[in-house]
Amino acid sequence: MIIDLRSDTVTKPCPQMLDAMMQARVGDDVFGEDPMVKQLEQRIATMFGKEKALFFPSGTMANQTAIKLHTIPGEQVICDKFAHIYNYESGGASFNSGVSCKLIDGNKGMFTAEQVLESINPPDYWYAKTSLVEIENTTNKGGGSCWDFNEILKIRKVCVNHELGFHLDGARIWNAIVAKNETTKQYGEVFDTISVCLSKGLGCPVGSVLVGDGAIMKNAIRIRKIFGGNMRQAGYLAAAALYALDNNIERLAEDHKKAKEIGETLAKLSIIRTIEPIETNIVIFELNTDINEIGFVKKLANKNIQIIGMGGRKLRMVTHMDYNNEMHERLMQVLKETKFD
Repeated sequence: MIIDLRSDTVTKPCPQMLDAMMQARVGDDVFGEDPMVKQLEQRIATMFGKEKALFFPSGTMANQTAIKLHTIPGEQVICDKFAHIYNYESGGASFNSGVSCKLIDGNKGMFTAEQVLESINPPDYWYAKTSLVEIENTTNKGGGSCWDFNEILKIRKVCVNHELGFHLDGARIWNAIVAKNETTKQYGEVFDTISVCLSKGLGCPVGSVLVGDGAIMKNAIRIRKIFGGNMRQAGYLAAAALYALDNNIERLAEDHKKAKEIGETLAKLSIIRTIEPIETNIVIFELNTDINEIGFVKKLANKNIQIIGMGGRKLRMVTHMDYNNEMHERLMQVLKETKFD
C-alpha cells in the first residue's frame, strides 16, 4: 500500500467517474459541438452567477488567460509573494502577457485592502500601470489557508475605486467554500474572473474552468487557442467534471478532518518545530534544526509514504479523496512509532 500525500492532484478517477466518462456524448469542441463541454461551462457559469465560462486543460492556462484578458504589455499585477501565478507558472505572466508583478508581503499568502492600496503605482508615466489584483483561495504556500471574505470585499472596493481588475485563482476554491460554509454566488459577485480547478479536490483527471462576465471573457477562447489549449472531443473530461460537481464537493470536509488529525499527531512529536494552522487539506510543518529534511522524507518513503519537502526543513502533506481511512491509520502509526532523530 503506497500512501501518496504529495498533492491532491495524484487522485485517479473512481469507477463511477470512469463510467460517466465512457457514457459521455461528445463532439468537436473547437467547432462548439461538444454537448458535455457546453453543459459543464453553463453549469459552472450559473453556479458563480457569471455570463460565460470556458473549459481549459489546466489551471495555469486559465490563470494566464485571465491575466492576458485584464492587462496589456508593460502593466503590473498586484499579488502576494506566495502567489501561484508568480511562483509556479514558469514566469508566464511576463512571458505571455508582458506584465510584471508587484509582490505583497502578506500573511500565509493573504493580504489586506490597505496593502493593496499602498501597492498601486502612481499615475506618472514612468511607473508600470497597475491594472489587476490577484488573490488565491485557498493559499497553496500558505498551507491551505482561507481568506476572510470581509477582507475580499474591502479589496473589491479598492479595485472598483481605482478601476482595477480582480481575479481569483480558485485552484482550491471548493475547499474554501466547504471549510467556510460559503457559496459560489458570493465569489461570483465579487470577482471579475475566477479560475476553478477540477483536478485537485474534486478528483478529475484533467481540467479547470475560467468564468467571468461576457465583456471580459469575449476574447478568452482566442487566447486559449493562442496558448494551444483548444481541445476536440473534450466531453469525456467534462463528464468527469460534471460527476465531480455532483458527488465530490461535500466530501472535502473529510479531507479537512484528516489533515487536522495529522497535525494533531505531528504536534506530539519532539522533532517538530512548528505546524502551520490547518484549515483545509494542506499540512505544512517545520522540523527542528537537528533533523535532516531529506532523511525524514526518505524514512517515510521507505515505509511507502510519499510527501514533499519545501526547503528550509519545511515539509508538506496534502489529503485527498484517494487517501482513505486505512491509509490514515497507517500514517498515524508510522509517525508515532518511527524514530526520526
